[in-house]
Amino acid sequence: MKLAAKARDFLHSTGGNVAMMFALATIPLMIGAGVGLDYTRAMLVRQQMSEALDAAALAVGSSPSLDHDSAETLAKKYFNANYTVDTAQFGTPTVSIPVNGYSSTGSVVINATSNMPTMLVKLVGITSLPVTSSSTVVWGQTKLWVSLVLDNSGSMANGDASGTKMDALRNASHQLLTILQNAASTPGDVQVSIIPFVHLVNVGTTNVGAAWIDWSDWNSPPIQDQTNYIYQTDNDATLNGNPLKSFGPGDSCPFTSGMGYLCNANPTNNSNCSPTNSAGCINAIPSSGSYKGYICPSMHKGGTQDGLGYRFYNGCWTGVTWDNTYTTVATGSSATCSGHSTGNGNCTCSGSFAAKTCKTKNYPHTWTVNAHTTWGGCIMDRKQDFDTSNTAPTSGNQLFPAVNNLYCGTAAVASLGYDWTALGNQVDKMAPFGATNQAIGIAHGWQSLTPGAPYGAPSVPSNTTRYMIILSDGLNTMDRWWGDGSTEGSAADDNIDAREKATCDHAKADGIVIYTIFLDIGGTHGNSAPLQYCASDNTKYFDLTDTSGVVTTFNQIAQQITNVRLSR
Repeated sequence: MKLAAKARDFLHSTGGNVAMMFALATIPLMIGAGVGLDYTRAMLVRQQMSEALDAAALAVGSSPSLDHDSAETLAKKYFNANYTVDTAQFGTPTVSIPVNGYSSTGSVVINATSNMPTMLVKLVGITSLPVTSSSTVVWGQTKLWVSLVLDNSGSMANGDASGTKMDALRNASHQLLTILQNAASTPGDVQVSIIPFVHLVNVGTTNVGAAWIDWSDWNSPPIQDQTNYIYQTDNDATLNGNPLKSFGPGDSCPFTSGMGYLCNANPTNNSNCSPTNSAGCINAIPSSGSYKGYICPSMHKGGTQDGLGYRFYNGCWTGVTWDNTYTTVATGSSATCSGHSTGNGNCTCSGSFAAKTCKTKNYPHTWTVNAHTTWGGCIMDRKQDFDTSNTAPTSGNQLFPAVNNLYCGTAAVASLGYDWTALGNQVDKMAPFGATNQAIGIAHGWQSLTPGAPYGAPSVPSNTTRYMIILSDGLNTMDRWWGDGSTEGSAADDNIDAREKATCDHAKADGIVIYTIFLDIGGTHGNSAPLQYCASDNTKYFDLTDTSGVVTTFNQIAQQITNVRLSR
C-alpha cells in the first residue's frame, strides 16, 4: 500500500518540471548553434577556395598556349599550392575546367567543389556540407582602345641627367606601342590613337575639307573693339582719330603692339609677325609689288578673354585705288601728316597757323581672307561647353575652329587604328613647342575613342575597354580664353583646370578608364591636382620626379591593361 501511495504522489507532484522542459528546449538550440558553426566553417573554406582558384586561373591565363588537359593539370598544381586549409578536417576539393570553359586564345573558367565534414549538425544526420567556388580569367581576346594624350609643350625640352623629358616620352611611347601590338590575339583587337597637344591640337592639314572644321574665326577680320580700336571694316571705327581707309600705299602701319598686332609682311603666313616677334613685321604699307596697299594685321591682342587672344589673323585689307575723297588727319599750327606718306602725294597740308589743315587720300579696303590651303592643321578649343561634353560636331558652334598659329606643335593627331608603323612615325614627329592646355588634349583623346566625327572611330565592339593615358610635365597656362603661357598658379590657370575637371568627369561617366602621369622633374611642383583628379582612381595617378620613370610607368600601365585579369 505504501508503494502505491508513493506512485500516486509522484504523478501529482510538479517539482522538477522546469528542469525537464529546459533540457528538452536545448535540443533545437544546440542544433541551431551547430548549423551556425558549420556554416561559418563552410564560408571560410569557400574564401580559401576562391583565393586559390584565382591564383590557378591567373597561372593558366599566363600560359594560354596549353591544351585543355594541360591547362587543368596546371590549375590543380597552383590550386594545391595556394590552398592551405586542413583537408582532413575540411575535406579535399575537386578542381576542374569544364570542356567548354577553356579557350587557349581568350579565357578560362576553373571550378572547385568540396564536401566539408560537419561537426555538430552530424548529430541530426547531416554529415557534410557542399562548398563550391569558381574563377574566370580573360586575356588577349579582350579588345582594347587606348588613347595616348601626350604633352608636347616647350618645357618638355628640359630634363635631367638621363635626358630630356621629350626623349623619355618618345622612348616610352614606342615601348608601349610594342606591348600593345603584341597583346592583340587578332589584328584590330588592340587599337591606339595618339593626341599630341600644346595649348592647341594639330589635327593635320588633310582635314582641310572636313565638314567638322569651323572656318568662321579664320575668315573673320579683326573685330571692332572700341577700347583697343580694332577694326571690323574701314568705316566702323577710327584708329587714333583716323579711319582705316585713310591709310594707303606707303603710309605707316596703322597698328601698334599696344593694340595687339602689327602689320604683317607676308599675308599668307601671319604667324611670322606678332608683338613679341619682329620677324616678318613691317613699318609701312607696301607701295609697290604684289602686296601694294595690303594692310595685314598679325595677331589679336592677348588677355582679352573673348576667345581670340593671341590668335593670328588670316587675311588682309586690300585697296590701292584712291576714291577721290580725303580725310582730314590734323588741323592747327602744329598739324602734320604723321603716319601718312607725303612722298607719293597721299597726304598734303595747306594753310598756316591755326588754319593749317592736313588731309590724306582715302583708299577704301576690302577684307580678303587667306585660302584655307594655307592652314597648318591647328584647331583651338571649341566654344564652351561643347568640348567638355564631347558634343558631336554637327553644325555651328559645335564644330572645331581652325586657327593659324605658330605655336601649334609639329606632330599631328593619329586617329584610332593599328597601323603600328604609322603610329610610331607620329611619335617620332613629336617635338617640344608652345604652352600647356591639358583640357584640349583630354577632350580630343576622348573624341578619338568616340564613334563618328571628327576622328572616324567605328562603333565600339563588344568586350572592348577604352583607356586614356595622359602625360604632362606642367601646369595649365593657356587656352582659348585664359592665360598667356606663363601664368602658372594664377586665376587664369584655375579656369583652365575647371574645364579639364569637367571634361574628365564626363569622360569617366562615359566609361573611359583614365591613367594620368605628372612628370615633375625634381618634384618642383609636388603634385598636379588636375591630373590626380582626372585619374579613374588613386592607383592610376603617377607622380614622377625623373625622366627614367617614364618608361617604367608606361610599361607598368601596359602590363595592367593587357595582362590576364580576373573578370568575375
